Amino acid sequence: MGVERPFSNYAIVDEAALRDLFPPTHELAVQKVQCTLDEHSRMFISRSPLIFLGTQDDHGKADVSPRGDPVGFVQVLDEQTLVIPDRPGNNRLDSLSNIIANPSVGILFVVPGFDDTLRVSGQAHLTNDPELMTSMSVNGREPRIAIIVKIDSVFIHCAKAFRRSKAWHVDQFQDRKEMPSLMKIILDQTGAPVDAGAQQELDDNLEEEYRRSMY
Repeated sequence: MGVERPFSNYAIVDEAALRDLFPPTHELAVQKVQCTLDEHSRMFISRSPLIFLGTQDDHGKADVSPRGDPVGFVQVLDEQTLVIPDRPGNNRLDSLSNIIANPSVGILFVVPGFDDTLRVSGQAHLTNDPELMTSMSVNGREPRIAIIVKIDSVFIHCAKAFRRSKAWHVDQFQDRKEMPSLMKIILDQTGAPVDAGAQQELDDNLEEEYRRSMY
């Protein structure tokens, strides 16, 4: 075991103490926050095939979920409203349940090859409006539900995180085979022993499930 350190001795517990550690916020960083979607925000959203959706339950327990689809899958209904289709998943329904309990959400829009991102926060609710579901069908399959977000704030986020991580650099890509498969990890974590043959069958079944139920 490592040596325990008294991190609580250095805890930052109020905003004044926090801000004392940093230079003042640049005026443009404050002014860039918008409450509506302008042409630049709309263009960014139209290019994004991947978002990260942050939610909280009624006790403040936080969760972040990735959502991906063809480019531009998040629709802009008007200058303050977005709609996100909910595609088939594992039916845990964490994000959806959280939205019912606590409508506050945060969304990070990512565009492959772009180092900057778009941050959106707002109030969400769920709908299964038939006309809206039809408009979001892919390969002839409609989502069962969608997330409507009324925007409180939106702004472009700088490129430093992606540049530090070099996430889009091909020479930084890692070989997925260097870690166990998803099913192997889950089986280890749940204490469900299987032999190698059964393990391979489970891996194959998961890939088949991906092919069958993406939409």
